[in-house]
Amino acid sequence: MSRAGNHFQEKFMSLKFRGKEIFKPMNTGRIDEHVSCVREYIANIFFYTKNGKTIMIDAGYNYERLEEKMKWLDIDPKSIDTILITHQDTDHMGALENDTELLFKDATVYIGEIEDRYLTAQVRRKVYGGWYKLPLVKTDNQRKLLKDGQVFWINDIKIECFLVPGHTWGHMCYLIDDQYLFTGDTIWFGPDGGYSFLDALAEDNELAKRSLAEFEQKLRSRKLSPMVITGHTGWYDDLDWVFRHKDQVCRAGKKQKPHDPNAPYDGYDETQDTEENARNVLIAKVVPVVG
Repeated sequence: MSRAGNHFQEKFMSLKFRGKEIFKPMNTGRIDEHVSCVREYIANIFFYTKNGKTIMIDAGYNYERLEEKMKWLDIDPKSIDTILITHQDTDHMGALENDTELLFKDATVYIGEIEDRYLTAQVRRKVYGGWYKLPLVKTDNQRKLLKDGQVFWINDIKIECFLVPGHTWGHMCYLIDDQYLFTGDTIWFGPDGGYSFLDALAEDNELAKRSLAEFEQKLRSRKLSPMVITGHTGWYDDLDWVFRHKDQVCRAGKKQKPHDPNAPYDGYDETQDTEENARNVLIAKVVPVVG
């Protein structure tokens, strides 16, 4: 999506979703010594650092403040040579598009082999029940295609791939070092637990729910209990809560219930995203609300 398209979407989505308590991005900062994030409007992109090596998870919007906010975290864009992509939506791959500043033009992009079909225009990304087709993402970055269950290493960072289709046909989640699970747009955190992500933006909501249930079973069968980090609604560390409403979908057209006092009125309002907070305040996990 072009820079101009990003600005149009910012204004349109801001008006559409104000007060509905749907998008609850984390502000730019650090979760712990390994994981940090940049806020871009309603979305988060992530960085994982271990023994001096930093990899990037998702590439956000075509966003003009990305380099500025990375400096708040003392991350040089030139140091990023590995980017994991959960899915090809324009709020997860925008910084790789050809009309950006090309901050990561030399980075290798890892993406699921099914998801790559969107990038090669074999299929088109459809939302709102197929009514609207998202713009194609155009990038010249070298790509490496991943399979479900594949495990690979970047230096001494272990990465495991989980195919969780529904939001898109080839959506991939990444478990890093068996401790940090980056879920992109498979899970939406409400104040009373996790749901399947927004109904209006899914290729297939029923598939998304089935995939989420299967995903949970894979994690539990191996007795994994990672920190679960979402693309739009923060992080949490209890699988019972994370998968509490896996058989339900977040309804994008309605104000959410129960009421979440911590949800921003307008997820596109970035006035609380500051360098001072990014440098000095660790990002807390979601605060559950009983309802």
